[in-house]
Amino acid sequence: MPRIQTNTLGSHRDWRRTQLIEAAAAIAMESGGAAITVAAVAQRAGLSRTSVYEYFGSSADLVADLVIDELKSFASILSQAVGECSNPCNCVELWISAALRYIADGRHLLAKALNATSLPQDRGAQIGAAHRALLAPLTQGLTLMGVKDITQALAYVQATTDVATKRIEAGHDAEAEIKSATAFCISGLATL
Repeated sequence: MPRIQTNTLGSHRDWRRTQLIEAAAAIAMESGGAAITVAAVAQRAGLSRTSVYEYFGSSADLVADLVIDELKSFASILSQAVGECSNPCNCVELWISAALRYIADGRHLLAKALNATSLPQDRGAQIGAAHRALLAPLTQGLTLMGVKDITQALAYVQATTDVATKRIEAGHDAEAEIKSATAFCISGLATL
């Protein structure tokens, strides 16, 4: 059994889980999500395969946790960007800007690497909740704006940010894309 590296067993387990998640993330960034296997993660973390199974039931569970952790991190960034905003249009602008800056900074590359990975069906509810948390600050802003069909508005904002994402990834100026996408969304949302 590996030596405990922290003050308590609980904190050691958290530390080891984080170490395994980071190893899986590094593998995904280098070789794609399909390259995440228990053996590869164990080797990267310097542990035995059986040690990995103490934390994750399978490589698919490990990938699911990695996806959930990444979505939670992104949701935290979006929530912090919107903060205690009280002006509805400003809240939407802040959300769009933070989402696209996440893309421009390259922080989305892990999620992109994991996009084609199969995830366990029994984790769908957790992953769905993590996705909804990304949209919560935007939904709140849209509600405050008086938008009647929130689902429609979310689809329009998502489509616009998807286009801006592709343009940013293609090398277009990120700040110009953020400004254009934000102005386009705010103008369009005003008609809903």
